[in-house]
Amino acid sequence: MAPMNAPTKLTQMNAPTKSAQIRVARRSPAYWRVTIDNPPINVMGPEMVKQWQEVINALEADEHVRVVVFDSAVDDYFLNHADFNAKLEDLTALPAGPTGLPPWPDFLVRLTRLPVASIALIRGRATGNGSEITLACDMSFASREKAIISQWEVGVGMVAGGGPMARLPQLIGRNRALEVLLSSEDIRGDQAEAYGYVNRSLPDAELDAFVDALATRIAKFDKWAIANTKRLVNASLPPDVEIGAGWDACIASLGRSAAQDGIKALMERGFHKPGDAENRLGYYLGQIHH
Repeated sequence: MAPMNAPTKLTQMNAPTKSAQIRVARRSPAYWRVTIDNPPINVMGPEMVKQWQEVINALEADEHVRVVVFDSAVDDYFLNHADFNAKLEDLTALPAGPTGLPPWPDFLVRLTRLPVASIALIRGRATGNGSEITLACDMSFASREKAIISQWEVGVGMVAGGGPMARLPQLIGRNRALEVLLSSEDIRGDQAEAYGYVNRSLPDAELDAFVDALATRIAKFDKWAIANTKRLVNASLPPDVEIGAGWDACIASLGRSAAQDGIKALMERGFHKPGDAENRLGYYLGQIHH
């Protein structure tokens, strides 16, 4: 067994050649860190979706873990949009999870219902999938200087697949949710805090210490009390079927020429690789339509 602080690489048993895009480090039996590491820009393809399933399976199976923090090892990116160079059928062919939902929304629903406190530490871009995991976590804290959150999908002719239409109105109100979703704009840390999209934005130099101290504190508390408090708060969650409906609309949107044309137009401007199109995605979404 690996030492408690050693990272555990999550790889498919039947596909050892696949590199781990997500690492789990057990800071203690009660406190886990899950680090996203798929350079250069932390896009999420079918292989990462499989690894998210491994992460949630491990969290659900462990009786000692009380708090989990999600962060990134890739500069400027927390968790980015989907990998549009991957085959869509490789994603849609993945089996449903225990909730009956496809694997990505299944992971998000199970994370929210997990009897463990979950915290997103957002430094860099949380675009699409990154925003969705933020919304699925119990708490989120953003770098004031470096965090950029967006649900960018409408700007390219898509519908978001990880449930923000169901989650955002409850979190920030209907009008602000529609502003976020329909503008497809980049949202910086201070605006995200003002809207209630994240718990707080903190100076980047203070972010790591703050989140680590909070996680360490929660990890000392009784797991039964954590789990039952979450269970009672979760009575206000949107039903799983609303998350599933968003996924269905997302997959349907990808088959439409509007989305295909929008993604192609972004690709021609340098989307999907390091550079200005990824750094200023909100700006470029406004440029591809005439």
